[in-house]
Amino acid sequence: MSFNPLEQRGIPLDRQLRNWRELDVEPVDPDHGDPYTRCRVITMNGIEVEAILFSHQLARHCPDPEVKRQLARTRYIEAQQQKVVNWLLPGVASVLETTIAYEQVAVDLTAWVARMEPDPYLQQAYQFGVLEDFDHLYRYANLYEMIEHRKAEAIVDQLTEVMPGRPTKYHHRDPVDNVRDPYDRTRTDPLSKLHALTIMSTEQQTMNFYMNVGPTYMEPIARRLYQEIGLIEEEHVTHYESLVDPGETWWEQLVNHEYNECYLYHSFMEQESDPKVKAVWELHLNMELEHLHVACDLMRRHDGREPEEVLAPELPPVMTFEPNKAYLRELLATQMDLTTLGAGYVRDAHERFEKLQEAIHGGEAPPSEQVIDEHREMFGREYRLETEGEHPDPAMRQG
Repeated sequence: MSFNPLEQRGIPLDRQLRNWRELDVEPVDPDHGDPYTRCRVITMNGIEVEAILFSHQLARHCPDPEVKRQLARTRYIEAQQQKVVNWLLPGVASVLETTIAYEQVAVDLTAWVARMEPDPYLQQAYQFGVLEDFDHLYRYANLYEMIEHRKAEAIVDQLTEVMPGRPTKYHHRDPVDNVRDPYDRTRTDPLSKLHALTIMSTEQQTMNFYMNVGPTYMEPIARRLYQEIGLIEEEHVTHYESLVDPGETWWEQLVNHEYNECYLYHSFMEQESDPKVKAVWELHLNMELEHLHVACDLMRRHDGREPEEVLAPELPPVMTFEPNKAYLRELLATQMDLTTLGAGYVRDAHERFEKLQEAIHGGEAPPSEQVIDEHREMFGREYRLETEGEHPDPAMRQG
């Protein structure tokens, strides 16, 4: 059944404020809950954080005090939503367990978006990025067994395989080669806008998370690995944010943000297996419907346009967390040796790539390689979780 957020009225903004008792949500069960429930929680936390940060940036560039006040009203509710969503994560989970869940999000969410993306250029951007997050999951899983002596399969529940992707050491590129060409806001499919905003937001939250938790570890190899992958997540944010058309006005971006929140809360409400969490998604959807109408009114007033000019007439099919094993194995077999050059992709290393590699690694093995070496020394093997078939050769061809 079609669902058009523009035709739905949510909870009035002046009735959305929650007290402390209502904000004190029960976290998900880390041992018996659906791993994809945790993935949905992590995704929506990233979406809410992006909504808050974007609203702050808009306020800082807006001279109209009444608009600032309206943004502040909505943003405070968004901040409450973010607290509720993020606080669904179990406090007993370690930072590394949460990290592995973050990478499971990056793998299965980005793979799903790549499968569904109608624009071949944008699809390639997601295919390229997912092979790197796939390798990050493998590196962190080895670190997890070394430090906590537990296996990542207890977290990903065999829904997502754990094995080498494009080797992390090859993810370090000249910054200019991380900037992609944007979609054309006047011609692109509205679904493409939602995809770009979703993946940008989740990668941004991963970047923020690693920046903050990395130095909290005492183990040198953990500190080094978070530092390395944290730098790569910054590259990923550059990669994905550059896909968004910079010609979108502030008001157009605002309604896109709110529409995307409606899309994701609706999607996750439709597939959520945990009744308590599903109730959160439903409540937040009804809040976001009103936020969308507020944003649409601002767009009409300050952009002189109707939101229907930039938004889809109805929500696309729901965004789904599901295994992507066959799709990822196909990418591993065909795209492992890609790197970037300008706004495109090449199969052989080039001068800028090799120069950056030499400068960053300094002739030494990076932390992402050290963690595998140290794991082999400790256990006599590396950690993998393969559920079918054989894995392609992870070597990257050098020019």
